Amino acid sequence: MSAINADPAELQKFSELAHRWWDPASEFKPLHDINPLRLGWINGKADLLDKTVLDVGCGGGILAESMASAGARVTGIDLSEKALSVARLHLFESGLSVDYRLISAEDLAEEMPAHFDVVTCMEMLEHVPDPASTIAACARLVKPGGHVFFSTLNRNLKAYVQAIIGAEYVLNMLPRGTHEYAKFIKPSELSRHCRNAGLDTHELIGLSYNPLSRVYSLGRDTDVNYLLHTRRA
Repeated sequence: MSAINADPAELQKFSELAHRWWDPASEFKPLHDINPLRLGWINGKADLLDKTVLDVGCGGGILAESMASAGARVTGIDLSEKALSVARLHLFESGLSVDYRLISAEDLAEEMPAHFDVVTCMEMLEHVPDPASTIAACARLVKPGGHVFFSTLNRNLKAYVQAIIGAEYVLNMLPRGTHEYAKFIKPSELSRHCRNAGLDTHELIGLSYNPLSRVYSLGRDTDVNYLLHTRRA
């Protein structure tokens, strides 16, 4: 078993909120709002039907369940027992099938190398001590030619103002302290980590929020939130 690539304070923070994961009016409202966009983009690139899919850092299972509903055979992994308990409990309500496991991406990569058609790692890299380690594990987990999807936050003044000052302190969209600016990752840095792990980058796309219309959209603006589609060579 490898050393756990996780920040205990981060795990504690999300564990304390775990019971609210499936409340669309809770602190997790942004995840509920952006999930149709994430799912549609991933499905458009990888066609999830009958695919073997891994969701790394699945939390309470919002994306994992939606990929299962699109016809994928989904495994979700996380290091928060409380979040996984909530995810498993919600399966009784949704009637979907997802295999949830308490294990790190690094350890699962040792156990199941080159096993998955698709790997997703969304809104997680900015919360771990060593994102390059997580990226390398995702690359080992996917089959040659398979798809790996990441999403995270850019590191610049605009991202700091919108994602921390705006979202956490002004609009109260997220609990204060959700994000730490120093852990934000520039697209060039993420792309470099991916190349080093043997992943070819295919598309970089931005995720934007309009505070007036309260609507999220995908587009060219990668200044704050962005998603990256890669494939294993």
